[in-house]
Amino acid sequence: MAHLERPRLRPGLAAAVDAGDPRFVIIWDQLRLSRQPQRLTIIEFAWMQLFDGQHSLRDIQPAAMQPLNGQLLPFWLFTGLVQKLDEAFFLESPRFRDRLTSPVREPACIGCYEADPMALREQLTGLFRNDGGPGLPQPRQPDGRLRAALLPHIDYERGGKTIAWGFKEVAERAHASLFVIVGTSHYSAHRYTLTRKSFQTPLGVVPTDQAYIDRLVAHYGDGLFDDELCHLPEHSIELEVVFLQYLYEGNRPIRIVPLVVGSFQDSLEAGSLPSYREDVGRMIEALRKAEAETPEPICYLISGDLAHLGPKFGDPEPVDLPLLALSRDQDLALMRRAETVDTGNYFPIVADDADRRRICVLPPTYTVLAGVRPSRGKLLHYDQYVHPQGFESVSFASVAFFK
Repeated sequence: MAHLERPRLRPGLAAAVDAGDPRFVIIWDQLRLSRQPQRLTIIEFAWMQLFDGQHSLRDIQPAAMQPLNGQLLPFWLFTGLVQKLDEAFFLESPRFRDRLTSPVREPACIGCYEADPMALREQLTGLFRNDGGPGLPQPRQPDGRLRAALLPHIDYERGGKTIAWGFKEVAERAHASLFVIVGTSHYSAHRYTLTRKSFQTPLGVVPTDQAYIDRLVAHYGDGLFDDELCHLPEHSIELEVVFLQYLYEGNRPIRIVPLVVGSFQDSLEAGSLPSYREDVGRMIEALRKAEAETPEPICYLISGDLAHLGPKFGDPEPVDLPLLALSRDQDLALMRRAETVDTGNYFPIVADDADRRRICVLPPTYTVLAGVRPSRGKLLHYDQYVHPQGFESVSFASVAFFK
């Protein structure tokens, strides 16, 4: 552990006093490199504040003893704390850097879905077969007319059946092996962010298509990897990858392109179409040119949800039935515009109320529809999750888009 003699905490950590016992502090990883929060005593948490890369453990030991009136603290207490934090990827160390630079992104959403491969397959089968599900995809020759699909990225327990409706259409209608997944970015202030990392889940590793990424970067320009770490905690790509693996394992090898899209708040505030923004217009054009140079079919997957309502998201009052009915009407009006692939009138529906309902799927949907230009869409399934006490509601839909 010579490299940890002067330990340094890494960015991306958060802490809160343990609600069950205020003598402890819970530390967790906002990047989800570590899925296990660490529970430290208040005293250990104070020592941890000295892990700045400047102080050695020999410096930290006497500094930690001062508030305790010189009480002797064995050195192993500090080496043990360092080892514990390093094993959790909480320190800047070779182990942490190896994790960051790995060509494979490890799963961040286990718990939302089963960790055991067999149990996960059973879970996904149930989403297709159980009440409200679309049934398993039927074996048929895809006609290749499916260009894109809008899919929720809410957790499977609440929205999995709606996701299954979309993926049934993908499995039956798309004959692509290359899936460009364009999802909402929840962790970055950048507009567009790619990663070259392949995605691992309990069902294996799905490779990214490096040649397509090269083409997209060549046409878009610099900046697509400036905040690549935002992909590590992001769920909007991973939750769609799991379904793809389930549908195509043992069938045909697939590849993905993971692209996340940040906020269009500047366009909302200006009341102008996002395509007038230089970077958005450049991405729309880059998608078109990259596809024109790709010698195989591409299926685009749009990952996002619709309205986010209630105190959880900053609203002053709990969600009630009149609000849910109004929000449903607004969602379905938005989906009707999406079905006509009318991006010029799709965006104003959200802009007219200043996105008070927090439609997170707007940026990826607008980007894909403007770039891919399908001729029509079809709403496959719509639903609303409502918390029993009205603390939150999230709505979501699956929509297929065709040539």
